[in-house]
Amino acid sequence: MGGDGKVYTLSQVSVHNTSTDCWLIIEGKVYDVTKFLEEHPGGDDVLLSVTAKDATDDFEDIGHSSTAKAMLAEFYIGDIDSATISKTTTYTPPKQPHYNQDKTRDFIIKMLQFLVPVIFLCVAAGIRFYAK
Repeated sequence: MGGDGKVYTLSQVSVHNTSTDCWLIIEGKVYDVTKFLEEHPGGDDVLLSVTAKDATDDFEDIGHSSTAKAMLAEFYIGDIDSATISKTTTYTPPKQPHYNQDKTRDFIIKMLQFLVPVIFLCVAAGIRFYAK
């Protein structure tokens, strides 16, 4: 494709985040990897999950080969305006359901419903065994 020196903002790149139009930011450069989605060894979900952000760390963490890094050149379309990328990333933990106290009570009741008859059977068997 070849870049013509065009500079994109993060908001411009962010809208290209689908399987029919996928752009990535790696080391300050913008790549249109739409044609490569089906060929990517890790699957298209891996690439789609790093859209709309600087994917440099994700790209480097995987440990891509020099061949993979050389392939980037054919997908290069321009540079990113570094002023539009946040320098600090804030971690937001995944949303998890709140702990439900009521389920603990239900669990205890179910355990007692199981254990009480088992205890009675053991006591009855013990009495019968020792009574002989």
